[in-house]
Amino acid sequence: MATSTQDWIEELKGISVLELAERIKALEEEFGVSAAAMAAPAAAPAGGGGDGASAEDEEPSTVDVVLTGSGDKKIQVIKVVRAATGLGLKEAKALVDEAPKPVKEGIDREEAGKLKQELEEAGASVELK
Repeated sequence: MATSTQDWIEELKGISVLELAERIKALEEEFGVSAAAMAAPAAAPAGGGGDGASAEDEEPSTVDVVLTGSGDKKIQVIKVVRAATGLGLKEAKALVDEAPKPVKEGIDREEAGKLKQELEEAGASVELK
């Protein structure tokens, strides 16, 4: 079993982030589970505070950067998406073409703000969720 698991991990290392996200979503739908639901309880005790305010403070510290439109300079937007995600040209173009689509999910607000600025400078429409 360890060999097949190791092979599976090696295969995952070779795919794009976008493809990995699609596979995770397919697994969640197939088995009726959510990876986010499992991560949330583990993050709550780390706050250490007895009140609910600390949990609320932690939650908005990470956001999703969602590309809502590519604008007139589509090639520039694809270049920024490739640089930010490490996707190949084909995958980055597909992401831009399929807007609205998340570019990066669960990243720090500061990093998300920088990415949003870069995408907007390239001509894209972007939302932080």
